[in-house]
Amino acid sequence: MIPRGPDRGAVAVRIDAMESSSATSSGSTRREATRQKLYEAAVTLIAEQGFSATTVDEIAERAGVAKGTVYYNFASKSVLFEELLRHGVGLLTASLRDAAARTEREGGTKVDALDAMIRAGLVFIDRYPAFTQLYVAELWRTNRAWQSTLMMVRQQAVAVVEGVLREGIERGEFSDEIDVQLTAAALVGMVLVAALDWQAFQPERSLDDVHAALSRLLQGRVSGSHQGH
Repeated sequence: MIPRGPDRGAVAVRIDAMESSSATSSGSTRREATRQKLYEAAVTLIAEQGFSATTVDEIAERAGVAKGTVYYNFASKSVLFEELLRHGVGLLTASLRDAAARTEREGGTKVDALDAMIRAGLVFIDRYPAFTQLYVAELWRTNRAWQSTLMMVRQQAVAVVEGVLREGIERGEFSDEIDVQLTAAALVGMVLVAALDWQAFQPERSLDDVHAALSRLLQGRVSGSHQGH
């Protein structure tokens, strides 16, 4: 369950790295660790007080580094936030892709793959709630310098779901009348909004309980559309 109370931000929004094992240089490893601290500090502060109100000084202080270290790693606060969005959505995309690949290896159907991706999305949001809130909020803004980057990384996540839907259509599991782009976006949106609602208004529910509810919705709306033909 998501930590509640004053420690929630520090514990639950940790944006830990899925770092390449090829990074053997100690200097590279230290720099990556510093960037992780800055990501963590930035996402926590911005979730608490907003992007405009958050200063580079505060990010540096929260991360426990000198202000110059922020600028050494990122040209500006905006660049830091843009890279944070890219990194966080990249982690989500990787988790969705891994869930689909694991289902394929285990011989599951494409409905099983979508169900596994829903669970992977919930696990991600449960682990990084403040990042998810920021991400969803930024999707609705149109005047940010990082808007094009946000749209690009969003499409990468949605494209993973689109791929599973297309494969399901090719195998005859889904109706060929499914609008792949809209359905993929709807599934991703369903997980994001349902998970945020769960955290904000139904925190007593378990991840398994929320997943079961969304799984039933998936079975009725996606696989059920094929059964009607």
